[in-house]
Amino acid sequence: MPRIVPALIALVLASMPLAANASPPAWRANVETFAASHFKHTAWGFAHSRRDYALASALAAEDHATVDDDVLYAAAMLHDIAAFPPWEDAKRDHADRAVDVLPAVLRDAGFPAAKIPAVLEATRTHMFDRKPVSPEAVYLHDADALDWLGAIGAYRLISLVDANGGQPDGAATVTQLRQLLAAVPAGVVSPAGKRALPGREAWLRSFLEILGAESDGMKQL
Repeated sequence: MPRIVPALIALVLASMPLAANASPPAWRANVETFAASHFKHTAWGFAHSRRDYALASALAAEDHATVDDDVLYAAAMLHDIAAFPPWEDAKRDHADRAVDVLPAVLRDAGFPAAKIPAVLEATRTHMFDRKPVSPEAVYLHDADALDWLGAIGAYRLISLVDANGGQPDGAATVTQLRQLLAAVPAGVVSPAGKRALPGREAWLRSFLEILGAESDGMKQL
């Protein structure tokens, strides 16, 4: 993975709204508080939202792409809202459900009304198997895809393993990691995102190989 991307991520994280020297507009602080309060999950909680924003911003900067940071921030912070109660709907994809519930959340936070459609579009296409169009959608989409790979991708899925032997168990998690390794790369669309892929793919592939070697081909997980 090119060194420029981790460096840019660190720079973005240092300047995000939680920093003591930052003075974000009221809506941004409201969105952050909302996400931090409601999105508690090891795989797609608030920390994932912050990573997506940082990585999306870094990728856009590396590509010298112009993005509306208000749109990118709001979409990154809130894109997984429908993975949590009371907004989730088991009958609908969480990205589509989010488009229905986000307008009210954004209005309550004081987010600029004229920019809400752009947030909804970025949210709707954030998954790796969808086709983003706007710059904000492209970079959120690629950041979200890359977050399924590398060490962080392994951490996210392993954190979901049922320690008591239920589902998902170790074998199911390994299957999911292999599926992501096979499917995610084709969904990355930005130049910077594609440059970041090889390092994350290689790490996850190596991890799975070593894990297999140390567990009799995954039989002793």
